[in-house]
Amino acid sequence: MAEANGRIRMAIIGCGGNMSGHVKRLVEQHTDEVEIVALVDPSGASIERLIERSPAVADVPRFESHREMLVRVRPDAVEISTPHTLHFEHIMDSLEAGAHVLTEKPMVCEVEHAVQVIERSRELGKVLLVSYQRHYQPLFRYIKQQIDAGELGGITFIHGLQNQNWYRGTQGKWRSKLALSGGGQLNDSGSHLLDILLYTTGLQVEQAHCFQESFEGEVDINSAISLRFRNGAMGTISVIGNAPGGMWEDITLYGSQGSIYYRTSGVRGEPHRFQQRWFDRPGVVTEPELPAGSDPDTNFVDAIKGRAEVESPAVCGLRVIELTEAAWRSATTGQPATVRRVEV
Repeated sequence: MAEANGRIRMAIIGCGGNMSGHVKRLVEQHTDEVEIVALVDPSGASIERLIERSPAVADVPRFESHREMLVRVRPDAVEISTPHTLHFEHIMDSLEAGAHVLTEKPMVCEVEHAVQVIERSRELGKVLLVSYQRHYQPLFRYIKQQIDAGELGGITFIHGLQNQNWYRGTQGKWRSKLALSGGGQLNDSGSHLLDILLYTTGLQVEQAHCFQESFEGEVDINSAISLRFRNGAMGTISVIGNAPGGMWEDITLYGSQGSIYYRTSGVRGEPHRFQQRWFDRPGVVTEPELPAGSDPDTNFVDAIKGRAEVESPAVCGLRVIELTEAAWRSATTGQPATVRRVEV
């Protein structure tokens, strides 16, 4: 098998700006184990801009159609960064063609689609990884380790806030069009926030009550969500897409024994702020001893080679779209919505 004994023949599906970081890591960090064999995008200009950022792929064959590429190239693996509602088709077609898959978030835009891609990847024995990069960042690894080790006790309340100038930045682009985006900021950058809250805490959402504002557009811009979890914990998530400046986030996790506070302002060069406190011990930790970090592309290569387990698995994409769908239902009806959890 090529991926086990030689270089992984990797195809790139979607050559927009979001793919640049993936390609850069592949060509700079994994050139001995990965060969990029195809660039796929209906926009030639997007491919040219990708090549400008990563000249090493200048001579790679180009395709407008992912299906044509899959037939002609037969890659061992693909990385996908395309408009959100296209992910399901791109993932399923790639799996059926025998390829391992890394996909950008959100994995898919419907719970049923999430179940289908998970089941098919397992049937075919293929790696399916969602590019939730926070799983690989040292601080979030530390937070998960602390919760898993019981350092906060049982989680009783979570709070997550994210804001950015998403509304103005997406006007006239595919993210503002429901048919391509599947939803607004909650389904886009908000997907990262939902994922890391669920992933680090291990909480299972029971019910969501959501209010949303679209400013007369097709997709949600602002979301205010109240949550109740199966263990009795509560939470709030605020996603604000109509705010000035760059990304600003606050995450607070309250436990029976202690709490963690994390804030990032989104200003380049400004350090993140972190505190960890306990009820029964003195002191506050502001500079924890962090584990090593990694990235989704490295984990993807390692998982294909059989050297590592997938650290941002497809089930995380399922859990996020379960909550996202419930939030959309609640915003439509004005009533709390039960989160339909699917065991896979």
